[in-house]
Order: sequence, then C-alpha cells, then structure tokens
Amino acid sequence: MTTIGYIVGSISSTSINRQLVEAMTKLAPEGVEFKEISIKELPFFSLDLEGDFPQVAKDFKQQIVDVDGVLIATPEYSRSIPGVLKNAFDWSTRPYGDMSFNGKPVAIIGGSGGPISTAAAQQHLRAIMGHFNAIVMGQPEGMIQVTPGLIENGEITNEGTREFLTMYVNAFVDLIQRVQKANA
Repeated sequence: MTTIGYIVGSISSTSINRQLVEAMTKLAPEGVEFKEISIKELPFFSLDLEGDFPQVAKDFKQQIVDVDGVLIATPEYSRSIPGVLKNAFDWSTRPYGDMSFNGKPVAIIGGSGGPISTAAAQQHLRAIMGHFNAIVMGQPEGMIQVTPGLIENGEITNEGTREFLTMYVNAFVDLIQRVQKANA
C-alpha cells in the first residue's frame, strides 16, 4: 500500500484545489491511499511557541513523516503561495533542524480559473521544497485551468484532463516507489 498525504493550500470551504485533489484521489491506481494533512488548525508560527510546541503542529509534522509522499495543491495568491500554506511549512521545519520534508517525495499541483493557473506559486513552492531537501517531482507539471463544469460531483468531466491527471498521479506513485527502492 502506498500512502499519499495531500495538503491543500487553501482553507476555504469552496477551494477549487480541494475539489481538484478530491477528484484526483479517484484516479489513483489500486493500492494507493490518499489522506489529507490539514493546515487549517495550525496557529501562526512564532518562535515564542517553540518552548511549548503546540500539539497540532506536532501532529502535522508527524502526518508528513508517516506518509510515503506528499501532494501539495496550491492556489496562487498575489503571484505566490497563500500565507496559510507558508505558515504550515514554517511549522514543518521546527524545531530547528527537524524538517519533516527532508527526503520526502513531493508533487506540486494547482488549479485556478486563469490561463496560467498557478505557475508563479508553484515556482515559489519548488524553491521552498528545495530548501527543505524534499524530492520534488519535476515532470509532469500540474497547472490546471479549472473552467466551469470541469469538476462535477467530485469527478473530472473533461477526458483529456482526466487522462492527464491519471498520468500525473501514476508518475508521482512511480517517483515514490523509486525513492523507496533507493532507500531500502
């Protein structure tokens, strides 16, 4: 069983990135399980909290460690990643030297109504993950223009997009398995 944790970079109840990832979970091959790693309850990061490290942050870090790979679905806010997502990543690196993403396979995807989707946010996120020593999937890149009707009742309605997302999930599972084999 391969377990993929997913982080949605938006805490909105109507997040199109949440809808995208939930639809993607249905495209996974047999033997792959998805689990959400929520960022919604994390407090704002502050060094003042390190002495009494919040349990919710400990749990967040452990959830990253416990999965085989992490899929991050990010919206783009002001040509970068959302503040709530950056806040979560700051918690993932603390206490100093204890980075949860170290050596972890990561795939980055994002959906937006715009034609360039989340390209700028994904570039920033790739830089952050590089600093964390994560093993980031380079190809295929997942910049999805979410048009009206693309996701209905939790399903991808466009055949070409469904095929691409199936290939994307399979490529990530392949990366995870290569990393596991190399570390065995």
